[in-house]
Amino acid sequence: MNADAITVRTLTDGGQPASDVLGWITEFVAAARSSLDFAHYDLHLDEGCASGLRDAVRGAAARGVAVRFLYNVDHRNPIPVPPPPEPDAQLIASFDVPARAIAGVPDLMHHKYVVRDSAVVWTGSMNWTYDSFTRQENVLATVESPELAARFSEDFEELWTTGVVEQSGFVSNRPLDAGGTEVRTWFTPGRGEELSARIAATIAAAKRVRICSPVITAAPVLAALAQGTSEGKDIAGCVDQPQVRGVIGQWRENGNVAWKLPLLERALQSPFSGKRSTPWRPGPGLHDFMHAKTTIADDVVFLGSFNLSRSGERNAENVLEIRDGALAERLAAYVDEVRARYPRFAF
Repeated sequence: MNADAITVRTLTDGGQPASDVLGWITEFVAAARSSLDFAHYDLHLDEGCASGLRDAVRGAAARGVAVRFLYNVDHRNPIPVPPPPEPDAQLIASFDVPARAIAGVPDLMHHKYVVRDSAVVWTGSMNWTYDSFTRQENVLATVESPELAARFSEDFEELWTTGVVEQSGFVSNRPLDAGGTEVRTWFTPGRGEELSARIAATIAAAKRVRICSPVITAAPVLAALAQGTSEGKDIAGCVDQPQVRGVIGQWRENGNVAWKLPLLERALQSPFSGKRSTPWRPGPGLHDFMHAKTTIADDVVFLGSFNLSRSGERNAENVLEIRDGALAERLAAYVDEVRARYPRFAF
């Protein structure tokens, strides 16, 4: 989609070569004239893509663009949801620009955004890794809007200045106009619980709901989906089966959260598929997770880095809430395409 200020791209497993995705990134970087602020959970590429990104970033710096990099290090989760990052510190150092590692303990710096020239934002669910480019479902967006870019810059400065996830995300969520489209920005952890409540309320009010999310564990969202399923609403989506089953196993062992299981079981009685991705293990391996993170409720779209999860409320995440009927139709069709590729989720 390229409607005025907003461009949205969707990725599927095996649906695009890495060179295409790298081309989108290098084109975005090449257009910078004054500044580039990168915030990335994971950045790990094969040599070909790494070389192309390095050339683009160093080229920007050489022509006087002020470049900064934030990236996540460390991970504490007992199960890999989301899978731990493998940031290539040597690659980032080779950019020869100011960089800061943000400790992902206790909570993750899970962003995947870039702010260009205080005017344009790149965001979405895609990490900058080879498997993310080629073997995962992802949704990307670029938005041309100085007002929206200012909010991302505010979040970036919170992280850059403090280096602490818990002190970030305290950014306005008032609606703004992006080329004639109403958009709200959501940042966590500052507005984490409020974001889950907002998504849940939008689901509850909708007649049609489509979801792609690796996991669904946020209580308000589970409750809204369980109620909608019981009422026979048009609800469907796709999750990552190994990651959800990992969550279920943990919940069954932890009596404090076992109360969520009936909600999840009821919610997934709607037609949800489960991608049988390769379970994460330490060391090299295929990372072909169902990684798209989008919720469509009638004519409202939520997209960004946020899993529909309790941990996501506490991480550093970002979401765009976009009110656009045409985009909602397109992304609902994308969710249906993704879920048609995989069998029903199985407990």
